[in-house]
This record gives sequence, structure tokens and C-alpha cells, in this order.
Amino acid sequence: MTSAVNAQELSDLRSLSARIGHNPDLIQAAGGNTSLKTGDTLWIKASGTWLKDAVAEDIMVPVTMSPLLSAVQRRDQAADEPQAFTDEALNPRGLRPSIETTVHALMPHRVVLHVHCVQTISLAVQANCEAEVAKRLGDHRWAFVPYFRPGLPLALAIAELLRPGIDVLILGNHGLVVAAETVAEAEVLLRRITTLLTRPARRARDPDLDALRALAGDSDYCLPTDIEAHATAIDPESLRIAQAGSLYPDHVIFLGPGSVVANPGEDVARVVERCRVAPMSILFPGIGVLMHGDAGASAHALQRCLADVTARIDPAASLNYLTEVETNELVNWDAEQYRQKLNGAA
Repeated sequence: MTSAVNAQELSDLRSLSARIGHNPDLIQAAGGNTSLKTGDTLWIKASGTWLKDAVAEDIMVPVTMSPLLSAVQRRDQAADEPQAFTDEALNPRGLRPSIETTVHALMPHRVVLHVHCVQTISLAVQANCEAEVAKRLGDHRWAFVPYFRPGLPLALAIAELLRPGIDVLILGNHGLVVAAETVAEAEVLLRRITTLLTRPARRARDPDLDALRALAGDSDYCLPTDIEAHATAIDPESLRIAQAGSLYPDHVIFLGPGSVVANPGEDVARVVERCRVAPMSILFPGIGVLMHGDAGASAHALQRCLADVTARIDPAASLNYLTEVETNELVNWDAEQYRQKLNGAA
């Protein structure tokens, strides 16, 4: 940092990041990222770290923007590995910058917030997303970006759509980006946009915890951390939506492709036998959800996210699911494998 003003701004961003990171409606596990530009340096959340830890831990990484933006302009694949552009002298922990560093660098604003807002995602997976968002945001300058893999492909798509005055991006099957000149302005804008996009969730009855424990038997499957996670299996519309495929990247990364749904009469042992592998989670229709014993906090957070997202999707809407190619691209991507490794015990 070069001045007391910049140091205070970074402190303010870390405080805001922690507040955002503690809100499961905005951030789940290691998802989302925030950044601040100071001169040619972009301070951005490190890959695999949790925004909720932004005050307690040093999770911000300095990246030199000019060579990174030059690489993006050349469509150089080097831009897909932003760790090559970090200022190592200011990065003693050797952390990797977020896989979405290029997105933050492209936005002309000094402060950028990218969140996996469940309200936004529930709209961003619908085929009529643009029309629905337009109704809610009115004359606010925003842009819709169809789904592209996070990193350079997404950055290139955004570069094609950016226009003067645009400070909000709706990312198809992904989330929300808001940008402003100060941390305070970015927080106000985030609150305004998420409020405008808010839709009520369908209510589901309580899970049958005793039945779930019986279905788990002597396996190492257990109840999810958040009781809200059960709603996906209990609400018929949410179950139908979840069973049809993967809706957004972090679901694939932390839970695996799609959702495993038990057939009538199946317990955990029979589901595992049918699948020939122990899935990270199992949905028991009308009863609730069980999580694999190896599931860390990230998987538990994403299981709740699935419930929060699907409960807000219009049952009549046509949905855009991630394709098999898009899913495999995420599973086999080095940057996401790195993030998974960091969150293996989280």
C-alpha cells in the first residue's frame, strides 16, 4: 500500500467482505470475491479463501493490472492463470488470486463485488432472465452475460458487453457483479440490487429427521449442517428442478454434477450400491437430505444454497442447465481443483 487512504480503503473492503461472507444469501463457502484498485494494483480475494475470514485473516492478493489486461486483450491464455501477475513482494503467503481476477480488472470501477446471490442465481438460470431482471431493475444501467466458464472466457464475454455507465452485471448461471468508486457506494448498490431482485421462497414442511437417521443406518452419512438444506428434497418443485441437472458452477465443484435422488424404498446402502459410488449428498423425496461423512463445510454450504436457489425459481420457467461439456470443463480445470484442495477440510 502506498498511502494511509489506500490502507483505510482496503480495511473498509475487508470489513465489507466479512459481512458479505457471513450472509448465506450472498456467499457460500469459498465462493464470490471482492477487489479494490489502487493505481495499477488490484487487491483481490485469494482463491479458495472465504470472504467471511477477510478481517481475521490476510486473504487479499495484489495483482499488477496492466500486464494482465494486456494479456486479456491479446486473448492470451496466460490471463487464465492470474497468479503469474501477482506482486510477490506484497504476497508473502504465496496465495493465488481469485480465478475471476480478470473480471475485476476489466471493470473500470475502483471497487468490485462479485457475489453468488441466491436471488440473482434463481433468475440467472431461467431462460427469461433478461426480461425478468429488466422488470425489476427498471432504467438502471446493467448487462446480462450468458454463461461462460469463470476466468478468461467469462472476462472476454464481459469485455464485449461493457458500456459506459454499466455498474451491474447479471452472470448467467452464476451470480451478480456490482461496481462503484468507493466501498460504501458498492455496499449501497449491492443492497439496492439484491433487494430489487428478491423473490419469496416456496415454503417446505419440516424434514423427518428420525426417518433420515434410520435411512442412514450404520453408514457414515449424516444430517446437513443447515436445516434449510432439506427443503430441496421436500418441496416437489425444488426436487424436480434439482434432479434435472446442475445449475451453477460451485454446485459442480463442491457437490459433484447434478443431484442424487433416492428411489422409493431405498436407504443409503441401496443408493450407494445403485450409484456404484458414494455421492456427496442424497435427496430422499418428502423426507430430507443426508450428507456424506467426508463432506466439508463447503459441501454443506452448497447443499443449503441449492435449497435456497431452487425454492425461488419459477416452476413454470424454462431453465438453462450446465451442459455436460461445461460440467466437465469445471471438474477438470486446474484452478478449480486447486480451490477444491484448499477447501477439502473446510
